[in-house]
Amino acid sequence: MGDGEVGAVVVDWARPAPERKLTPTWTLRYRVSAAMSDIICAFLAGAAAVVLRFGEVTPYVEPYVLLSGTLPLLWVIVMALNRVYEPRLIGVGSEEFRRIAQSGIALIAAVAIAAYVTKTDLARGYVVLALPLMTILTLLGRYGLRRGLHRRRSRGQCMRRVVAVGHPEAVADLVRLFRRERYHGMDIVAACLPEEGPDVGVPVLGDFSDVPLVVNRINADTVAVLACPEFDGIALRRLAWRLERSRTDLVVAPALMEVAGPRTTIRPVAGLPLLHVEHPELAGVRRLIKNGFDRLVAGVVLILLSPLLLALAVAVRATSSGPALFRQTRVGRDGQEFTILKFRTMAQDAEHRKIQLVSDADGVLFKIRRDPRITRLGARLRRYSLDELPQLINVVNGHMSLVGPRPPLPEEVARYGDDVRRRLLVRPGMTGLWQVNGRSDLSWEESVRLDLRYVENWSLMLDLQILWKTWSAVARGAGAY
Repeated sequence: MGDGEVGAVVVDWARPAPERKLTPTWTLRYRVSAAMSDIICAFLAGAAAVVLRFGEVTPYVEPYVLLSGTLPLLWVIVMALNRVYEPRLIGVGSEEFRRIAQSGIALIAAVAIAAYVTKTDLARGYVVLALPLMTILTLLGRYGLRRGLHRRRSRGQCMRRVVAVGHPEAVADLVRLFRRERYHGMDIVAACLPEEGPDVGVPVLGDFSDVPLVVNRINADTVAVLACPEFDGIALRRLAWRLERSRTDLVVAPALMEVAGPRTTIRPVAGLPLLHVEHPELAGVRRLIKNGFDRLVAGVVLILLSPLLLALAVAVRATSSGPALFRQTRVGRDGQEFTILKFRTMAQDAEHRKIQLVSDADGVLFKIRRDPRITRLGARLRRYSLDELPQLINVVNGHMSLVGPRPPLPEEVARYGDDVRRRLLVRPGMTGLWQVNGRSDLSWEESVRLDLRYVENWSLMLDLQILWKTWSAVARGAGAY
């Protein structure tokens, strides 16, 4: 086997390497906007701390005014040292926010240590106000920038041009995923396959040996290598060398594509970067914390929304005959059945009329986009998920969680395969990944994939992220029927 050949991957080292490409202009503009946002947030936090702590500018306060003036520069330097402005953090994932929080904590600790070592009489009220407020404002500013970027990406702007490398089935799945979730900013514009195969949704411009040339030809900035036996460690290393001069990003999708976050760590063993995958923690202290959090929050929200719940119950009774609450048997954790509570959104004889209708959905779900059984008020309640508010009672009783897989019907569970039954390892939720990624517009396969992703990667932080995204999903009303 020659120097240019590894398995089925053949690289012609005599070919000229692609020249270094310029950074996309939108990336530069976004990083400048992020830095300007950080500067403004630091200035506002410093000014607010001076006003709230001292009230007026006196000779004693003048050093703090000067400190507030230098705070934006100091803040940008600290975040740059913590690599907050790296292009790979733009627009997706929690790493950007985590690094900003780390920068704020580090700056607070550094100021406290410096004041102690130099015996500087620094007003603690100023520090307590300025630095935490600066961190919070920066996080809000970055969140606003990200929302704007996601809106532009939904229109096909500010996207990374990606060349997908792998076997046809895996490439086709990745193309569909990135086209559905455009906020990730990955636009697959070409593919390199080992051999001719079925249509993958994008032009096939070469085989594995042509990757660097294809990148140069179409001006791509990212290469995504999917799990395949042809690309072992040596082949990936040589591909990285070929892409190094053009500064093209190389990303590798592991075989366990649905396992991410804290469950995966890189362990260097004998010079090999081994990917260690921890088992999901489905019991123990973390689950107790989640259960306590769910019941506490659900109880508080139930008390706060009790006037609204009463008003909705009266409205349901007044606009159609039948009870205000709809009760139905659902399957919870470990296959245990419970009675779910919802505001009634259909006519009282809806279950009898169901046999006359044909589902619009694939798989085991029964869904109709324009269900004639839904009342006029029920359609409004469903659009904004107000009909699901009584499920807070189910959460308080421990039958459900705030976040989890969709609660299935017994007849649905009877048709589950072994893989799908993993959904029953955790309590079903009022909201979940299915709620914030399309709701009823999702196919059966996609709904299962999202539920299994949650089961494999659940954590309290993920729950908080899903709860935050639920607000915008409910406000849009998309997929609610």
